[in-house]
Formats: sequence, C-alpha cells, structure tokens
Amino acid sequence: MSLIYPRGVLAALLLASFVSVTVAQDQPTYTDPQEAGPDYAFQGEYVGEIPREDGVIKYGVQIIALGDGKFRSVAHEGGLPGDGWKRGMERRNDDGQIIEGKLRIETDDVDAVVADNKITILTKDGDVIATLKKVIRESPTLGKKAPEGAIVLFDGTDTDHWQNGKIVQDNLLLAAVETKQKFKDHSLHLEFRTPFKPHARGQGRGNSGLYVNNRYEVQILDSFGLEGENNECGGIYQIAKPGVNMCYPPLTWQTYDVDFTAPKYDADGKKTENARVTIKHNGVVIHDNLELPNHTPGKNQESPEADGFYLQGHGNPVVFQNIWVVEK
Repeated sequence: MSLIYPRGVLAALLLASFVSVTVAQDQPTYTDPQEAGPDYAFQGEYVGEIPREDGVIKYGVQIIALGDGKFRSVAHEGGLPGDGWKRGMERRNDDGQIIEGKLRIETDDVDAVVADNKITILTKDGDVIATLKKVIRESPTLGKKAPEGAIVLFDGTDTDHWQNGKIVQDNLLLAAVETKQKFKDHSLHLEFRTPFKPHARGQGRGNSGLYVNNRYEVQILDSFGLEGENNECGGIYQIAKPGVNMCYPPLTWQTYDVDFTAPKYDADGKKTENARVTIKHNGVVIHDNLELPNHTPGKNQESPEADGFYLQGHGNPVVFQNIWVVEK
C-alpha cells in the first residue's frame, strides 16, 4: 500500500541523551550544554522527505523547548531556513509535550514519535509515513581566521581593546562592553552564543545586540524557530527584518559577518548619503547592501565621526569569541 502524507500536516520531536540535573522553575538560565537539563536534549533541527498527494517534498523541522516538557514544532516546506526554505513558503507550528517519557505531537491525521535522533511520522494505524533525521548545522565562517592587516579585537586572551571587558568561562567575552578604538568603513567578523532559557519568552530569551558603528543595532537574541522580525536575531532594530531567520538553537556558536559603509556628510555637516550594510548570519546573507536611513535607539546618534562597537548587555550571559575587524 502506498502511504501518502497529508499536505500541511507535520509533527516533530527528538528523544536524545538526557543530562541529569535539578532545574529550578524560576526561569533557569543555562550557559553549558552539558548542564542544560533534559528539555535541551529534545531541541534541534531535523530534515527529511515527506510523501504527499503532489509528490515527495523535503521538509525541515525546528523544535523549540518551552520548559516543563513542553515544545513547539516548526515545519518548513522545502527544508530548513537558509537550506531550501524561503519567506513565503509554507511554514507550520504545532505544540507538543513529553508523555510517558516520550515527546509527542498528535494531530487528527498523524502521530510523531521521536527516538534515536530521528522523527518517525506514523498514520493513526501505526504505519510509518516518513522519517526525519537530526542535523547539527555549523556556520561556514565559524573560526574564520583574521586576514593580514586585521585588528584582532578579541582572541580569548585579554580584553585590552574593550572598555569594561570581562572574560568568563576561561576565554569568552561577556556582553555589555564597548571597543576603545573607533572605525568608519570596515568589515567585521564576530562569533556569539546565547544562553538557554526555556521558560523565558520574547526579549527575555538571551537578549543582546551588536551596535555597528555604535549607532545601528543588529539584534542578538535566542530567536530559534521564530518568524524573523526586526527585533529578533538578525534584525536591524526598527529598520529591517532579516531576509531569513538563520538563528541556530541556543548554546550553539553563531556568526555575524558585517560589511559596513559609513554615512557621508558635506563640509557643513549635512548628511549626503546614508550608511549601508551587508550582513551574513551563519554564512547566509540576511541584509544585502541595505540602506540605513537613521540610527537605531539605545546608543549613539549619527554623525560624521568614527565610532566603535558596542555589545549590548541586558543582564543575559551572552558571550563572544573570535572578533576582528578590517578597516577599508
């Protein structure tokens, strides 16, 4: 018998190795994957092919931990964001929870059972429809070495380039720091990691930000599986949403690669050209030569002067590594 997966119906979950740890229920914050609690083991990304009435199609699924054994499954027709799925393609949300030691999402049409790093989708009669396997993506620019002539702002050894710099976890730079040096046109490479806060929501979930030129905030936030708005990871606050939400799961290293052209001013100090920026998030272009009509709230106003970088602190343990800049 040929099994057909109904269009638009998808459920996804993962049952992986558990970490034994006592978790308080007052919105715990984790900075180490090995101590992140059992819910963290279910979270991740999965890819597979689903048979439908109109043929077999690739799907990518992101599982978001919401605390207390509750999860959200976000299915993307065509594959994961940045790997097949684009804005405008089908995207479906379903909720699930741990039941009798397994994480399940049940719909009127199918059931999903997750074990051994894969999602098994079943008919109500128990026949297997499809299997999606877990994948762990890594940014192609993670660990990128500074080219000759670059200014290395942080390599894990000291905070000499930073005001109020603090090293945590042996070699990581904690948020709420600003560079001592100022720049105009430049290319910047930066690697960041957000904490795991399963009970938190929205801006409470690992909030920080990269202020390019101390004036234009590129959001840093655990926005894994969300729509991708201008106040979510990769968004330029109040100006532009990312072309695609490339946010990886929390406690995963991510990258920003930024190419910035400062605004231009005439002799009287009047702005004649807006700033422009191209940004890659985890190797995927999310803003392409985007014009920045004004500064964003929270830091410095636009001016003809050079300025630094601010890594915003909101009381969240967001950390950074491998930061360097090339002046144009």
